[in-house]
Amino acid sequence: MERPARPPGPDGRDSAPDIIAQTGWTTAQLLQAIRASNTTRTYELVSLLIGVNNQYQGLPLTTYRAEFRELLQTATRFAGGRPGRVVVLSIPDWGQSPYARRLDHARIASEIDQYNAVARQECTQAGVTFVDITDLTRAAAGDPTQFANDGLHYSGKQMQQWALRAWPVVRQLLL
Repeated sequence: MERPARPPGPDGRDSAPDIIAQTGWTTAQLLQAIRASNTTRTYELVSLLIGVNNQYQGLPLTTYRAEFRELLQTATRFAGGRPGRVVVLSIPDWGQSPYARRLDHARIASEIDQYNAVARQECTQAGVTFVDITDLTRAAAGDPTQFANDGLHYSGKQMQQWALRAWPVVRQLLL
């Protein structure tokens, strides 16, 4: 499938982001899609938010660690070998969603915290910036405007908070 033409950015390069991931993917599915894309481009900034579906599906934390580490290496390659141009957002706590109202919120939160601890540790080791947005998702509990109509995914209103949290960090990375 061919992408529509887009105007170049100020540096003459394609200015629009390339998005590989899809909602619902695990780290393994993202790795597979990246390999299939044969992407060789480099970017000024690469972002990564992955892992919630590993947790949701009960996949082992050791598998997440290995696949997340590979994704960080790939993201760094996409950033032209510059780990300082990669930013990772923490995993949102879907246990606060209306969808999860009858589930064990404490167990979900604990598991999300374990996955995020792995991600933070791997980011530190790789020299990649980690931005924690999980507290924002937990604060959304009980506010239906923070969730999409499906009751599971976060709304644009919530994601705007993530962007506002990440923006000063990203801005500093790009200076």
